[in-house]
Amino acid sequence: MHLWGSLRIALIYFLVGLVASTFGAMAGLGGGIIIKPALDFLGHYDVTTIGILSAATVFSMACVSLINAARARIKVKGKISFVLALGSIAGGIFGKLTLNHLVGQIENQNIITVFQAGILAALMLVIFLFVKNKAKIETYQLHNIVIIFIVGFGLGTFSSFLGIGGGPLNMATLALAFSMSTKESTINSIFIIFFSQLASLVMTASTTGFADLDIQVLGFMIVGGGLGGLIGAVIYQRISNRQIEKVFNFTLLAILFLNIYNMVRYLI
Repeated sequence: MHLWGSLRIALIYFLVGLVASTFGAMAGLGGGIIIKPALDFLGHYDVTTIGILSAATVFSMACVSLINAARARIKVKGKISFVLALGSIAGGIFGKLTLNHLVGQIENQNIITVFQAGILAALMLVIFLFVKNKAKIETYQLHNIVIIFIVGFGLGTFSSFLGIGGGPLNMATLALAFSMSTKESTINSIFIIFFSQLASLVMTASTTGFADLDIQVLGFMIVGGGLGGLIGAVIYQRISNRQIEKVFNFTLLAILFLNIYNMVRYLI
C-alpha cells in the first residue's frame, strides 16, 4: 500500500507538471500560474516548497520550449525581451526576498496562501477582461530602456512573490506595452520566464538551499515540465493566434475559479 501510495503521489505531480507545462508552452502561460494553485489545492506542501517546485518545473519547460523555438527559427524581440529579462531577474530576487521575509514573520502559512490566491484571482480577472477587450484598448510601443527595465522588474517581482512564473501577466504586458501579437507574446513570455525562474532557483541555492525542503516529487515534476514544454512547443507551431487566445482565455477562467476556491478553503 505504501509503495502504491508513493507511486500515486508521484504520478499526480508528474501530471500536474505535464499538463501545466503543455498549456504554458502552448499559450505563453509559463505553467507556474497553473502549478501554484494546483499545489495549493492538493495541500501537501508549504508556500516555500511550492515556490521551488513551481520554479524548477517552469524552468524545465522554458528550456525545452526555447530549444524548440531556436530549431524552428522562431525569434524573440531581442533588445526588448533581453532588457525585460534583466529587469525580471532583479524583480525576481526582490519578490523572493519579500516572500521569504513574510514566511519568516507570519506563523500561519495559510494567511500567505490566501493572500497569494487573492492577488492571483484579481490578476486573472483583470487579464481576462483585457484580453477579451484588447481590440478596443490602445496599445503602445515602448522604447525607453529604463522604462522597459522597470516593467521587467515589476513582472519579476509579481511572478516570484506569487510563485507563478508570470506567464499571463507577461502576455498581457507584452501586448499592451509593446503591441505584440499573441504568438509573439507567447515566445517572448517564455524567454522572460526562463531568466526569472533561473534567478529564483539560483538565489534559493545560494541562500537557504534545498536541504530543508521536502522536494521528493521534484524530479517527477521536472520530467513532466520538460515533456509538457516539448508537446506545447509542437502545438504552438501548428495553431493560430485565435486558437492560442481561446486556450489562454479558458485557462485564465479555470485558474480564476481555482484560486477563489483555494481562498475560501484556506479561510475556513
